[in-house]
Amino acid sequence: MTPVTDYLETYLADFQSRENSFAAGPAWLAALRRAAMHRFAELGFPTSRDEAWKYTSVAPIANVAFRPHARPSASPTAESLAWSCFFELDCPRLVFVNGHYSPSLSFLAGLPKEVTATRLSKALAAGTPALEQHLGRYADYQNHAFVALNTALLEDGGFIEIPKGTVVEKPIYLMFISAADTEPTVSYPRTLILAGRESQATFIEGHVGWGAGVYFTNAVTEIVAGENAIVEYAKLHQEGATTSHVGTVQVEQQRNSNVVTHSFAFGGALIREDWNVVLDGEGAEAQLNGLYLTTGKQHIDHHTTLDHARPHGTSRELYKGVLDGRSTGVFNGRVIVRKDAQKTDSKQSNKNLLLSEDATINTKPQLEIFADDVKCTHGATIGQVDQEAIFYLRSRGIGHEEARKILTFAFANEVIGRVKFAPLSDRLRDALFQSLAKRVLREEA
Repeated sequence: MTPVTDYLETYLADFQSRENSFAAGPAWLAALRRAAMHRFAELGFPTSRDEAWKYTSVAPIANVAFRPHARPSASPTAESLAWSCFFELDCPRLVFVNGHYSPSLSFLAGLPKEVTATRLSKALAAGTPALEQHLGRYADYQNHAFVALNTALLEDGGFIEIPKGTVVEKPIYLMFISAADTEPTVSYPRTLILAGRESQATFIEGHVGWGAGVYFTNAVTEIVAGENAIVEYAKLHQEGATTSHVGTVQVEQQRNSNVVTHSFAFGGALIREDWNVVLDGEGAEAQLNGLYLTTGKQHIDHHTTLDHARPHGTSRELYKGVLDGRSTGVFNGRVIVRKDAQKTDSKQSNKNLLLSEDATINTKPQLEIFADDVKCTHGATIGQVDQEAIFYLRSRGIGHEEARKILTFAFANEVIGRVKFAPLSDRLRDALFQSLAKRVLREEA
């Protein structure tokens, strides 16, 4: 294997080669970039000696010389993306290819005129005041190497601002397409979502692979939910078999806000997702839902943190995994209740279904409670398909493999059923059917 330090230098050299162009932008952003790159150089890539990366090797990322900002020799078209059941969702969308905005694939009609939905680079060029106040202020680049790398090298992504009291009827869709040719490529999508006081909106972030090349996506999304705001956010993975994706979603909640998040992973070779939600206002409510399906030699790692920082907070978390082949999954869910966060009510659950004797799941739900008047529970389960249910379905004339698929679908569908936007939940079921159809479900001995 190539030493990690060799390719660490390529990211530092990439930053140095573009530092002059970065300096032409806002001074506050240039300073933020420098600080983040300096911190990345200090941290380096995480290893299995780091507790948070104990079960996930970043060798597929650290030992490849990814080339930044590549434009594919052929650009995706709407027709060539028809295979993705998420592409033609009936809602406004911002589309990026290898981190670059694609006007031909984007569609923004139908948004309320007071809503800002644009590419981040355009908002930066316009000197949008909210960016200096919020961009890079929540996702922690001091302690997370990949967040630091994204912060240093970010170029484009989405910027969405929902004003006070505004209700957006349809979701706003941010679609990031990764297309690679002969050389491995990397992109750094960055998204900032600001939901103002008493606003209501739904957001979808999708990551799709196009073509058979090798690529790495390092994505960071920051979401701020103002007082009494209602936010729903879904992140979708439909990436290629040679994909590496490291993502961080950072949510900051103010008083009495309500945030529901969904994570759906249907593809990718190596996926690591960090979801951090800070309930920083009294009476805030959060719900985290997740579904991951793995097969072959896929590896999907979810680390979640629900940080109750104020009293009377409520959180619910349900993550489910379906693992087949020789794949591996990781779930590490932390619930933190700060000293002053009395009357916190939190429930966390991770459930896993193993379809193969060679599949592995490492699950670790954990509570860190520093207050004395709380109600918190957590748990994890690992099991196989219920043989009594299999027998019942077979007695009704259903084949063994089909019976297993039906029961697997029922297990996973609980998470999909929590999505409020019906067209998205329908497409998610389609993606689930497609994923199960590709699997060879083993016959029981």
